[in-house]
Amino acid sequence: MSSGGEYAWVETQTRIRREATTKDLQDAIRDGDALGNINIVGAMARPSEIPLKIRDIYIYAQLIKGTRKPCFAWIHDEASARYVLEIFKVVAGGAMELSHKPRVVAFVEATSPLQYGKESLDVLIQFSKLGLPVGFGPMSMAMATAPVTLAGTVAQENAEILAGIVVSQILHPGMPVVYWGVPHIMDPRTGNISFGSPEQGLMAAAIAQIANYYGLPVGLNVGLTDAKMPDAQAGLEKGMTLIMGALAGADIPGHMGISGADQGASLEQLIIDNEMVGYIKRILRGFEVTENTLAFDVLARVGIGGNFLVDEHTLTHYKSEIWMPRICDRENWESWLTCGGKNMLDNAVEEKERILREHISEPLDDDMQKEIDKIVAVAERELLS
Repeated sequence: MSSGGEYAWVETQTRIRREATTKDLQDAIRDGDALGNINIVGAMARPSEIPLKIRDIYIYAQLIKGTRKPCFAWIHDEASARYVLEIFKVVAGGAMELSHKPRVVAFVEATSPLQYGKESLDVLIQFSKLGLPVGFGPMSMAMATAPVTLAGTVAQENAEILAGIVVSQILHPGMPVVYWGVPHIMDPRTGNISFGSPEQGLMAAAIAQIANYYGLPVGLNVGLTDAKMPDAQAGLEKGMTLIMGALAGADIPGHMGISGADQGASLEQLIIDNEMVGYIKRILRGFEVTENTLAFDVLARVGIGGNFLVDEHTLTHYKSEIWMPRICDRENWESWLTCGGKNMLDNAVEEKERILREHISEPLDDDMQKEIDKIVAVAERELLS
């Protein structure tokens, strides 16, 4: 899943961070729609030129019109939730159809320690009216808004999530929920929240195991980093925590494409993260051990000193056995130099430009687009007057 929306935008080639714009939002939606390992398209950007009171509504309208994949953005208050749900009713064909086949999930965040704010509960109430899924994700921070011990932070996180789940079931028994544990630590030297610490991965693994024990779907903040640019630190922190969460049983990892600890979004980082998720998926798939894959008959046929390259068994199985990257480099030294000696970030920039130049999302029905635009116009009139 790509990020639900950042207030800032990172231009990696110029090392500039600036306010996000509507064009950044549209580019992010197109990128997310094109990338094969981004299964849920997040907004990535929160455009500064759109008034705050209608920003969530505007973002969801753009997401719905820009991708046929499931999509996600933050919903901050009751008014936004009401209009966002009206948009999804249009797409689903009505309130009953939306209830029977949910197409949107709310993220309800506790205010640690041990409380929920009015705005979060108001969003929960709006979703409960239709019985739509809600994820509960306290962002408790060890040493600041939670105990310094990891066990204590996870215990607090668990209590906060369970409290939200209990409220949801009181409002609407059987309402679908996601156990969305997203604890972090505070860096003792800077006082900043950390997104890429080893403790992040450890707590995420514990959260996944707790959610699996309860039999609940689980979302985790893994695959994140404190690095401001797509560099070796970003690869280290993202890869380490992502594989820990995945192997522990996460259903929804990350918010892909974030640069730094909620300090901005980057399309180049999203493209690198997409590659990383593909790598992790291949690990999770493992490999089969059968009579066919053991290939004893192939060994006998090729024989001592033979070559398997053009054998029928190889041609049949290589696509399913071998993961093929898009932007990782596997050339030899001479070929790499001949092609420009590009690193992963160079390749990500080229891939981003290719997608924005070539990718066309499947268009939404014209009548549906008009209905969505009407809802946004009503929200502007009623909330900005």
